[in-house]
Amino acid sequence: MPTSVHHIDPPQFGPWALVTGASSGIGREFARQLAADGLNLVLAARRRPVLDDLGRDLAARHGIEYRCVPVDLATPGFLPAVAEATDDLDIGLVVSNAGDMVLGEFLAGSHDALLDEMRVNAQAHLSLTHHFGRRLVHRGRGGILLVSSMAGLQPVPYVANYAASKAYVLALGAAVHQELAAKGVHLTVLAPGATDTPMLTRFGADQTPMRRMTMSPQACAADGLAALAANRPVRISGRTNRTAIAVLPRATRTRVFGAMNRSMAAGATTQRA
Repeated sequence: MPTSVHHIDPPQFGPWALVTGASSGIGREFARQLAADGLNLVLAARRRPVLDDLGRDLAARHGIEYRCVPVDLATPGFLPAVAEATDDLDIGLVVSNAGDMVLGEFLAGSHDALLDEMRVNAQAHLSLTHHFGRRLVHRGRGGILLVSSMAGLQPVPYVANYAASKAYVLALGAAVHQELAAKGVHLTVLAPGATDTPMLTRFGADQTPMRRMTMSPQACAADGLAALAANRPVRISGRTNRTAIAVLPRATRTRVFGAMNRSMAAGATTQRA
């Protein structure tokens, strides 16, 4: 896979792009590919040192400018910090990528952890789309890329709240896509399947049958940026994933994905014990 895949046009989507969840996984890869296309970056995530290292590396490699915003998107009042850090910049692209997953039986999870999961997976996308959508409509061009998940396409036991929050992003993004299309602003929802990220290994998904469908972060990010450039409302990443969604009935997907998650949850409980 090439290290730079060019899909984003700086005059339309630049000169600055905001990427949330930029410290690792797909978000980090979005930042790399956008920097290779010449966009300046606002990197947002919880870990400031990791963002600084990434920003310095991308600036040295591609001659871009960068700004780091250490912020926890599960915090209800996160938006003012992001707005203040970007008010003086011409943001042309928002990649709302940050997310997290609580694995296990719904009733076994703590209420606070489930609320944090919902905030980062759903409310953060709402707030960023509303705030920056207004700015992009005012400038008459630009784009928003929301990262959902294949889990949002059907109920999924043992990650019930995660799937529900990702379904919200799919519905929100597909609807707002229609509203923004006539105003010169692209909006695409990317729905990745299993991707080779720290979240995948954290839950042991790389040790389940899911590993056969695992994509690289590079391929996933490139697919999302290409879909945004084409202004697709929704893009399921990966041909294998798209085939699985097309072929398997919704109820079957719920049973299959639920069984895999139950196995992962049991493994995680054993490791903790």
